Parts: sequence; structure tokens; C-alpha cells
Amino acid sequence: MQVVKRRRTISFRSPMSEERQEEAEGYFHRAFELHLNEEYAEAIQHYRRSIELHPTPEAHTYLGWSYSKINEYDRAIQECLKAIRLDADFGNPYNDIGAYLIQQGKIDEAIPWLEKALAARRYEGRCYPHMNLARIWEQKLHFGRAIEEYRCALMENPDYTPALVCLTKLQSMLN
Repeated sequence: MQVVKRRRTISFRSPMSEERQEEAEGYFHRAFELHLNEEYAEAIQHYRRSIELHPTPEAHTYLGWSYSKINEYDRAIQECLKAIRLDADFGNPYNDIGAYLIQQGKIDEAIPWLEKALAARRYEGRCYPHMNLARIWEQKLHFGRAIEEYRCALMENPDYTPALVCLTKLQSMLN
């Protein structure tokens, strides 16, 4: 099962010195670039340095994302939990925990995390937890619920091609 992720919003708002803030942001953005280039070990080091300078929910979440890329799901989940402790309204870590649990085959445990992602106040990528839930429901043979979640993903993001492809495939399979 392919798990759906998303990326990239960060805000460094705090009373820290401007120089320290810029340094933390620099490490974060460099880590993001390294991650996109699949240089996960280096990305992890840069995310950690950013966190040392100024912990943010984004940096912890993205550090978790890098851990997930090297199949260290427990560490990834721990970073997401740290992100949630910093900002319970930030939706990305909830979806990510759900995605990592899916990767581990713990689909029933993933459902409440994905639902929390949908309920989060600060989350731009609601199509992703809908997509992950749809795939869970499809795997559990609850096709009506899967179709509903695929449609919700498309309502959130009409250009989200993977949801359209999966929805079309499922509907044609059921006809």
C-alpha cells in the first residue's frame, strides 16, 4: 500500500535572536533540500541542528519524515509526537503517524491519527489523510467508505490525481 505524504510549511515565530532564528531556518531549509535529494542521513543531522537552535513542530515532523525514509518508523513517530506537544493544532504529524503505522501494517491503529489530522486547525493537506483513510477502507473491503474518502480527498484538492485514479479504479472494479 502506498502511503501519501505532503510537504513544506514552516514558521519560525519566537522571541529568539534574529541571528539564531536565521541559523535555525537555514539548517531546516538545507535539511529539506537534502531530504528531497534522498540524502537522509545528512538531512537528519541538519534537522537536528535546527531543532537544537530552535525546536519547531515542523522541524520535528520533517525529521520524522527523514527517519521514515530509512525505515526507522518508531523514531519517526517519536519526532511527530514531539511536534504535537509543541503545537497540537499542526496537522502534518498526525497524518504522518498514521502513514507510518500503515507502513508497519498497523492499519487499525492508523485510523484515529488520520482522523486527528482531519480535525487539526492548522493543516493545508487534508486530501492526504482522506487518501490514506480511503486506502485503509479499501484494504478492509469497506468499499463504500473508501469511495467516500477518495471523494473527500478530491473535494479538498480537485487536482489530486492519485485520488482520482484510485476512485476510478475502485468504481470500475465494483461495476
